[in-house]
Amino acid sequence: MSTTPAKPRPLSLHVNGIAHGPIDVPEDMMLVDVLHEYLGLTGTRFGCGQGECRACTVIVDDERGPREVRSCITGAHYFEGKRIRTVEGHARRDDGGKIIELSPVQQAFLDHFSFQCGYCTPGFVNAATVLLERLHKSPITHDQVEDTISEALNPHLCRCTGYVRYYQAVKSLVLATPGLVRGGEPHDGKERAP
Repeated sequence: MSTTPAKPRPLSLHVNGIAHGPIDVPEDMMLVDVLHEYLGLTGTRFGCGQGECRACTVIVDDERGPREVRSCITGAHYFEGKRIRTVEGHARRDDGGKIIELSPVQQAFLDHFSFQCGYCTPGFVNAATVLLERLHKSPITHDQVEDTISEALNPHLCRCTGYVRYYQAVKSLVLATPGLVRGGEPHDGKERAP
């Protein structure tokens, strides 16, 4: 039984602020493969191949705001004309491409020694980045911080079980960034004396 290769079709998209395309990409190719094979951006990880681990997460910026999309199960042509951010697009670089400053999320993960092997880190960086950007537009109260972080990070899997440090780093960053948390004192679950 022979299979016919998928027919290529032109694809144009913006990745990390740079326009790419049109590139002839097979109709059935997933975005993670386009990033790796056509654009040389290998920071987005191929993990489970089923969209469960979320190491392949990229950020799509559109009229709905920033959102996470799993690139190992989403066909590249879905991204036609869209603006995408990968983990390579977060740090600030000089004109020669050298990193001169990490993003606040990346720096927080380093400061808290959040990762071990680092395979899942790109997905966690993108998830935390989307969370912070959403909180800038819609701040939460102190008593919502932990649940909000859990909701954002829980879908991401870390095979080294480094979750606690990822959560601590994001919590620290959320609480330290002006404008993300509104009113009141931080809620730590302890009873306050009157």
